[in-house]
Amino acid sequence: MENFEKYLKAPSPVSSTVVERVNMTITMVTGNNTSEAETPLLNDVVRSSVGFNGFPANRSKSGCWKSASFIIGVEVAERFAYYGISSNLISYLTGPLGQSTATAAENVNAWNGAAMLLPLLGAFIADSFLGRYRTIIIASLLYILALGFLSLSAALHSFNSSDCKNDTSNSACSPPLFEVMLFFFSLYLVAFAQGGHKPCVQAFGADQIDEEDEKECKAKSSFFNWWYFSMNGGILVALLVLNYIQENLSWELGFGIPCIVMCFALIIFLLGSMTYRFRINSNERNPFVRISQVFVKAARNWQVTAPTVISIDDEAIQILPHEDSKFKFLDKALLAPYSSEENTNACTLEDIKDAKAILRLVPIWSTCLGYAIVFSQASTLFTKQGATMDRYITPTFQIPAASLQSLISVSIVSFIPIYDRILVPISRAITKKSSGISMLQRIGFGIFLSFISMVIAALVEIKRLTTATKYGLVDKPEAMIPMSVWWLAPQYLLFGIADVFTMVGLQEFFYDQVPNELKSIGLGLYLSIFGTGSFLSSFLISVIEKGTSGHGRDSWFSNNLNRAHLDYFYWLLAGLTAVSMATYVYSAKSYIYNKKGNV
Repeated sequence: MENFEKYLKAPSPVSSTVVERVNMTITMVTGNNTSEAETPLLNDVVRSSVGFNGFPANRSKSGCWKSASFIIGVEVAERFAYYGISSNLISYLTGPLGQSTATAAENVNAWNGAAMLLPLLGAFIADSFLGRYRTIIIASLLYILALGFLSLSAALHSFNSSDCKNDTSNSACSPPLFEVMLFFFSLYLVAFAQGGHKPCVQAFGADQIDEEDEKECKAKSSFFNWWYFSMNGGILVALLVLNYIQENLSWELGFGIPCIVMCFALIIFLLGSMTYRFRINSNERNPFVRISQVFVKAARNWQVTAPTVISIDDEAIQILPHEDSKFKFLDKALLAPYSSEENTNACTLEDIKDAKAILRLVPIWSTCLGYAIVFSQASTLFTKQGATMDRYITPTFQIPAASLQSLISVSIVSFIPIYDRILVPISRAITKKSSGISMLQRIGFGIFLSFISMVIAALVEIKRLTTATKYGLVDKPEAMIPMSVWWLAPQYLLFGIADVFTMVGLQEFFYDQVPNELKSIGLGLYLSIFGTGSFLSSFLISVIEKGTSGHGRDSWFSNNLNRAHLDYFYWLLAGLTAVSMATYVYSAKSYIYNKKGNV
């Protein structure tokens, strides 16, 4: 373990040290024989990676699918735990905690937003200080603690509020302040733990694949596909099993099972330690410091003119004119006054290139926010919508409203093999690209599908309201509307197919297009799209709730959904998605990939 820590924290000489160690190994085995004997050994060593013992990673004994399988298993367990809470959270808030529909939707969106933005902090800590491996272990321990507290808060509710124990529709229940505080503390501790776990696990999994090896490089795109496939398998089980337990048995058991599962996940992750590859950072400077330094120095030199400056990097004079013409203002970070004494902390061409790579992501990030706002509705308003409809599968059994989200996972699990095994080979034969279609094309098509899903959602809601009026149920919010819940199936299924394109595409795009030292932060940026989207959704609901209520009027999000107008909200989201799609296409067309193979 001592060697492992040495290599993970070592500065730039690490790369040369690893090479020297490889050469020493070859010399010991082959002496001064010809390169024919050396070649197999060299080919079996993964460049810029070490094993758990700190020695150069062995290709045949580490990494690729043998390591990724352990990490994927951990992700399956974590998503099982996370969706076991998030998918039915609005039911707990409007049930045992007695909140209104609008307030509960705002709280769910706010929590989801925090959970999706905190990965930026977790990625920063991992990439700058702890490393992904240690961050995953610490985050897992926090996760287990948070889930334990969450189960305890549910148990306290059962103990203190026997009148509401099995009646999630009783909004008159007013739980004690301590119980509410413990619940939200536990809930946000889950978000904090997930913030360290989520970006690091996926980045660490992708690190197991060597992009410089032709065979392993082909597996990278498939890795992200099968990662999402397996992850949704865990989500599907959570939606079908945990939601039923929460609504029909007990909430404390529904929160306690994910805690036990996360304990097993941590054990699984540790068992795979000897097979993992650990990427070496060849640059001794903190990646955040060196990239942020580019922006600071470029701002300082904003008005500096050429006659009064010198170039810190002599090669810049010849190279910069041939570089990408976008963000040329960052090139001024290479300039310094003649009297400058800051050359020891000078920016390099590599720093400028990495800063531009990060900045090029901003238009793609911002134009995907419309998709993120739509994505947040599945666990909130869609669930409340389904709760009013006929959910009976048999005369004596009805499915929980939150379990309808399982249709998204079913759609994903069904479509990913079709995409990976049929559509990709066909498109690969047409485009001659290893990925079939580019990452940005994949993302854009998913955004288009999300637009269609919101149009369908609005039309179905109009049908639901019409049915409620037809049967005189407008003022009977507790009555079941005689309309099958399967009317909601198309919008859920289309959500899933859209995710296969956009979500997986975003994961691969933000991992692939950031500098090597910032892979975790790249996935943190991808997750932050959905965090920001959740906050924007919460803001929209809050503004619309205030703007459409009062003076005896029912708001769009009235507790009586039969008098609400979710259809208006869905039409609004469809319009926002259309605008987002148009701006995305414009940004995608002008984007320049870091790697030409992805064009």
